Amino acid sequence: MNIHEHQAKALLKGFGAPVAEGVAIFSADEAEAAARSLPGPLYVVKSQIHAGGRGKGKFTELGPDAKGGVRLARSIEEVVSNAREMLGNTLVTKQTGPAGKQVNRLYIEDGADIARELYCSLLVDRTSGRVAFVVSTEGGMDIEAVAEHTPEKIVTVAIDPEAGVTDADVRTIADALALEGAAREDAGKLFPILYKAFTETDMSLLEVNPLIVMTDGRLRVLDAKVSFDNNAAFRHPELAELRDLSEEDEKEIEASKFDLAYVALDGNIGCMVNGAGLAMATMDIIKLYGAEPANFLDVGGGASKEKVTAAFKIITADPAVKGILVNIFGGIMRCDVIAEGVIAAVKEVGLQVPLVVRLEGTRVKEGKAILDQSGLNVISADDLDDAAQKIVAAIGGAR
Repeated sequence: MNIHEHQAKALLKGFGAPVAEGVAIFSADEAEAAARSLPGPLYVVKSQIHAGGRGKGKFTELGPDAKGGVRLARSIEEVVSNAREMLGNTLVTKQTGPAGKQVNRLYIEDGADIARELYCSLLVDRTSGRVAFVVSTEGGMDIEAVAEHTPEKIVTVAIDPEAGVTDADVRTIADALALEGAAREDAGKLFPILYKAFTETDMSLLEVNPLIVMTDGRLRVLDAKVSFDNNAAFRHPELAELRDLSEEDEKEIEASKFDLAYVALDGNIGCMVNGAGLAMATMDIIKLYGAEPANFLDVGGGASKEKVTAAFKIITADPAVKGILVNIFGGIMRCDVIAEGVIAAVKEVGLQVPLVVRLEGTRVKEGKAILDQSGLNVISADDLDDAAQKIVAAIGGAR
């Protein structure tokens, strides 16, 4: 689950991290009061969407010369003017895709005198199997660009879970960021705080970009991006209220109700598969034959008939879907359960597009018999390669 910047900062502030004063607003009428509650005279008006690159983004309704999604304002009147211009309009960034995202809330924040911009993030490092700090002196930039052009400027420090962030870890991180004086002193407090916040709330990502050194030498979290591990959500019911459904795809919201792993994509072949690895392989082979998957959908290893029915309904609700490929390898999952779920869904919502089904594994004969006797116009496939070729041909070939 992703949350907005203002929510992430409030969370980190609760753990003791240094953040600027700020107020989230949901209408332009709130802008003046929000600005007057801040010290000023410099303010920052920030679009709150679940995507990076906001500062360089463009509002599609405002023309090519419009300012981006993060703006400096040097008066309360300018704050109000920006708020009226930004709220309700669509911001397009590198991470939103061409459709962009509508800005439904802003964060009005007190300005900062910046001396240096740094990069700091925490994530689970698969190489070490530990939570790690990833830091760079090249803050404020896309970390992917830094990794591509100057990878030597990125330093990873894995943290021993038993010891936590030690003094030696702080020194290593501070050295990597070339921190001195007051900023180095602040580092001794900040990095353990960030680690504590990450581990105690089961984050999957905590990104501070930029982490700034101000002109007075102190550190401040200037931006914050937080994602939580959905598998640990049951431990943190208090975080559920931070979820912004307007930022999520409706089909993904529906999938989450049935504990389905679903991600909407831009193609036209809907996929229903069990197992993340098999789902990835299914999408790959669809692309190999020149078409594009419309989704990633993993029903899991032990899905019920009801779960399979819900998955099928979610796929068919996507108007971009021109064909459906069901690819099941039954281990714990039984092929007859998949077949019953597909039939139940088709009877409820109808079948308007070609359907190719490949079943293999536990109770495969029973599953195939159920489909054969259903009277449905189902195209049977012998293996994954055969299934991919058949569904691509059924929708009229590659794009």
